[in-house]
Amino acid sequence: MRRRLVVQAVFWIATYIALAIAPLVLLKLGEVPPGREYWRELSVALGFAGLTMLTLQFALTARFRSIKAPYGADVIYHFHRQISLVTFGLILAHPLLLFIFSPATLGLLNVLAAPWRARLGVLAVLLLLGLILTSVWRKRLAIDYSAWRIWHGLLATGIVALAMGHIILARHYLNQPWKQAIWVAYGLFWAGLLVYVRIIKPILLLRRPFVVERVTPERGAAWTLVLRPDGNPGFGFMPGQFAWLTAGRSPFAEAEHPFSFSSSAADTGRIAFTIKELGDFTRTIKDLRPGQRVYVDGPFGHFSVDRQPHAAEYVFIAGGVGITPIMSMLRTLADRVDVRPLLLFFASKDWDSVTFREELETLIPRLNLKIVHVLEKPPAQWDGERGFLSQAVLEKHLPKEWDRNAIEVFLCGPPPMMAAVEQALLKLGVPLGDIHSERFNLV
Repeated sequence: MRRRLVVQAVFWIATYIALAIAPLVLLKLGEVPPGREYWRELSVALGFAGLTMLTLQFALTARFRSIKAPYGADVIYHFHRQISLVTFGLILAHPLLLFIFSPATLGLLNVLAAPWRARLGVLAVLLLLGLILTSVWRKRLAIDYSAWRIWHGLLATGIVALAMGHIILARHYLNQPWKQAIWVAYGLFWAGLLVYVRIIKPILLLRRPFVVERVTPERGAAWTLVLRPDGNPGFGFMPGQFAWLTAGRSPFAEAEHPFSFSSSAADTGRIAFTIKELGDFTRTIKDLRPGQRVYVDGPFGHFSVDRQPHAAEYVFIAGGVGITPIMSMLRTLADRVDVRPLLLFFASKDWDSVTFREELETLIPRLNLKIVHVLEKPPAQWDGERGFLSQAVLEKHLPKEWDRNAIEVFLCGPPPMMAAVEQALLKLGVPLGDIHSERFNLV
């Protein structure tokens, strides 16, 4: 499986690079406008590259499983965020080079007197700046997640449309039909993605609804939402994966939220999510009623023991509600009667907030499982690990000898904890390729 995923990863990276630079290569072929300075040519090249990469952003967020499979959704979304900043820099460099080397072009900023090609370009850059700022500072600006998703999509669509209009009206390097066809193809590609995401995908979800079977409270201010397919066979998933949940709204609405499965992948008759009450949508989970219809888009993610079937042993490290995908893996391994050694580090605030505390104990006799609880605020008679999950605690309980690919580590929890644990594992000699993490910082 690893070899296949590596081949897929290389293929998609090569495809992305090829699509990003193809317009630059093709537009330089054939007849080009004569007598243009190098800096002006560079400015145009950067603008074309930025717009091409901007259209590719739609593909990165369209949830194509084949694209996400080699990397995992969290990696793709992280790349989406970072490459957005690069794209913005390329697009911004396009007018800045013109202003620096030809100050007279500053007059194009006067949208009342400037030609329409300049007006569209200026507006596209301003909207792109707004999109970047509202995305990077969404939480700081206290922007509601659902409202942000709606405006993010509208701004992105408007930016690409305005930029396409800017290129068509400027006409540089579009003086031949085949060159015009290149940008028509990119425009159709972009429009096709919008149709798929906004129309086709919701229709498919409408044909595969789920209904609420029950909602049960869990320790740690969490709720388990159990769903069953409604008039359809549902779908299978790998333990540890996640899906996007829409409850109380149509799948055409921008009201999806990502959550990990907590149920066993062996239970094909229902699926379950365990969701911590943190605010916004999560505080409404307890209000869902049996029989209420919901929609589930999934599965997604690479965080699963099924992607590492060769391992002789698994180590799980969870912090707080990060136990959810790990619980799915433990339940699945128990249902499969897996006898491989399993080690779980579970960091929690206190003993009463340990989610799945009682069920974890029942899994010990069903699995070859050792559990190490680490409590920040332990009770008076606690004789286990105290404080935070440190390198010393890990070293105390981890296997003393580590063979590459023989022991696989799965880590999920709050971002600061995950960063600290990853560094500790590397210092203890755990190979980077044996550490698998799941971060839900998707937006």
